[in-house]
Amino acid sequence: MLQLVDYLIIAVYLISIIVFGIYLERKASTGIDSYFLGNRNMPWWVLGASGMASNTDLAGTMIISALIYAVGAKGFFIEIRGGVVLIMAILMIFMGKWNRRAHVMTLAEWMRFRFGEGREGNTARIISAIANLMFAVGAMSFFTVAGGKFLGQFLGINDNLASIALVTLALIYTAASGFYGVVWTDVFQGVLIFIALIYVCVLALQTASIPETFSVSIPAGEGFEIQQWNFADWSSISPSLTLDLPGDYSAFNLFGGVIFFYLIKECMAGIGGGGGYMVQRYFAAKSDREAGLLSLFWILLLSFRWPLVTAFAMLGIHYGATQSVIPDPELILPTVIGEYVPVGIKGILIACFIAAAMSTFDSIINSSAAYWVKDIYQAYLKPQASSRELLTQSRLASVVIVVVGMLFSYQVKNINEIWGWLTLGLGAGLAIPLVLRWYWWRFNGYGFAIGTAAGMLAAIVTKAFIINNIDSQLQEYALFLIPSISSFIGCIIGTFTTRPTDLQVIDNFYKVTRPFGFWGIVRKNLPANIQQKIKNENRRDIVSTLIAIPWQLTLFMLGITFMMKRWDIFGTLLAVFIVLSIALYFTWFKYLSKEVKITEEL
Repeated sequence: MLQLVDYLIIAVYLISIIVFGIYLERKASTGIDSYFLGNRNMPWWVLGASGMASNTDLAGTMIISALIYAVGAKGFFIEIRGGVVLIMAILMIFMGKWNRRAHVMTLAEWMRFRFGEGREGNTARIISAIANLMFAVGAMSFFTVAGGKFLGQFLGINDNLASIALVTLALIYTAASGFYGVVWTDVFQGVLIFIALIYVCVLALQTASIPETFSVSIPAGEGFEIQQWNFADWSSISPSLTLDLPGDYSAFNLFGGVIFFYLIKECMAGIGGGGGYMVQRYFAAKSDREAGLLSLFWILLLSFRWPLVTAFAMLGIHYGATQSVIPDPELILPTVIGEYVPVGIKGILIACFIAAAMSTFDSIINSSAAYWVKDIYQAYLKPQASSRELLTQSRLASVVIVVVGMLFSYQVKNINEIWGWLTLGLGAGLAIPLVLRWYWWRFNGYGFAIGTAAGMLAAIVTKAFIINNIDSQLQEYALFLIPSISSFIGCIIGTFTTRPTDLQVIDNFYKVTRPFGFWGIVRKNLPANIQQKIKNENRRDIVSTLIAIPWQLTLFMLGITFMMKRWDIFGTLLAVFIVLSIALYFTWFKYLSKEVKITEEL
């Protein structure tokens, strides 16, 4: 598919990224605070742009394009499970600033801030570090499979070899330059992603005329089945309670129930505070205001992903209507680029999507290595380790995480399979303890540790032994419910069979973070005027969140309907978006610069 000029363009891009990463090595090597958080001195727009680049991953783009291709606009609602990144609305309004106020390096270190520095806090910290490392390995596997599937198609080599090449290159500059390299290369790669986005969208608008009726392929075990659509149904954003899909996608046929569970799960993830490379950017933010601004910028940039995936889906349908149906929906990207993009431009686009893959690899590698270095090695194995030794451990941890993730990826059959398990199974199993820690004073570190362990174990058992033995339409429910219920039971048992967290620890946590929820035992000790200011902030945050969630959903759907040329739906969505934006300004944005006053008084 590629000519010499395409290979040269890709080679120049890859060499540039490696050189840039090595150039930043000195700046990142002053200590682990610079290596993992950039000394908490990064501009908000850089953190937001970096977050967008990391979220616009190659794997997610491939699976979302496949879903839009296979089920149309309804694929958007399926991706509420993770691809819509709905937790960003919650991070933007209040959870981003709550995380930042702790002034910690990792989510596991945060556990000592919440549960104290004794055995309780240390137990929660270790379990949190293990859980996050486990999730990082799963995520690395997911992105590795997609990267190899994409690049292998173009280079004509084995997918595993292609994935090894991609991840190794990302590892080189990430291990050398740390968070500085991650963020600044993400900004550069974000520019490349936008180049790809504009080109593909214009190409689709000019080329992809969709017939009134058409066929698409849907995975079915080892093969694929054909699904017939008419354009009106395919492009409708009105979600049905049921669908009639064949093959692997029959798991979505109880559509209303599945989407409800996805929405509940994603809201749980949001009010639980998020994790991984996403929360790392809030730990690195300078202030509450900048935490809000980086979130807003992140969401606005991320909205452009939806016209991109819709454009790929439309070109895939056009290819099927004019030539032959693409048998594997997850290969729409390489097929479309190979068939519709001319020489030279093809090399640029492939470099852009390699950038999308590597911007996700580097974020996972850097953020997950911090759990080993900060929360295990420095905390328990060698507290007196020198800065140089900690940096060495950071780089070794990066290598190990990459190798384990790649080995695990060989067991994955397709991208959708592991994406569903990560976002529903393991994600739901970890969500309950993450939620309770913010809103309930009685919840303690032992409840967190037992609930997290129970959720992880249930997610693994469900995936290994249960999910393939039940009806396909019930698999999504089982992936969500079994880990969630197991985790909740573990949280309750661990909390009520052990002593409450020390009240001084809880009091400090509440004064610094100022969350809403069941905190009466510590709130009542504050002066009346401070209590009222906290209540006012909490009330605004709750109202703003109820506006921000539909605001984000509407923003993202605008891009889909624009590409599909459904001007009737687009006009309605645009009017709704304008009204929600005005409301969000008056409930949230105008108060951004005033939040710090409460901190000063406390």
